[in-house]
Amino acid sequence: MLKGLGGLGQIGDMAKMMKAAQEMQDRLAAAQAGLDAITVEGQAGAGLVKVTASARGEIRSVRIDPSIFREEDREMVEDLILAAIRDASARAAEAMAAEMRKATEGLPLPPGMKLPF
Repeated sequence: MLKGLGGLGQIGDMAKMMKAAQEMQDRLAAAQAGLDAITVEGQAGAGLVKVTASARGEIRSVRIDPSIFREEDREMVEDLILAAIRDASARAAEAMAAEMRKATEGLPLPPGMKLPF
């Protein structure tokens, strides 16, 4: 007579899943918005070249110690700038991953699932 009502529990489970998904989306949006406020600094050459970036990886500034401005050192300075940018990018990626872990903490995600997708 009411055979079709056995699936009502599944509807409730689906509603819970949808609510959890919406919460996760809200947390991720907030975390991503916060990434612009996080600043990381990469450096090379014992601090002679420093690069500042947001946790999203946007390079904001490059500072070069004036002591390394000699023409014969130009290639070395270019290499140091590149190394500092790579260091800042790696630190930005670490900061982003940490923020995403915080945003998804406690959510019922499958093991090994990485966000953002």
